[in-house]
Amino acid sequence: MGYCSGMTFDRITFDPTVMGGRACIRGMRVPVSVIVGQLAHGATTEEVLKDYPDLDPADVQQALEYAAWLAQEEVVAG
Repeated sequence: MGYCSGMTFDRITFDPTVMGGRACIRGMRVPVSVIVGQLAHGATTEEVLKDYPDLDPADVQQALEYAAWLAQEEVVAG
């Protein structure tokens, strides 16, 4: 479970035995990166849910929120 700026990522899990510890949805073998990648390439939430019937709309939303949080990281140029 992650936490930042008052937001709890209660649907994002990290387990070294599942997908090598990558950020996944609710312990399932569905990485956040796959969901965000599909959306970035034009898939709708409905299409993602059709591809992954064990997900619900809140899972997809939280995957996007988590990706947005990660993108806020400060990059220091060398």
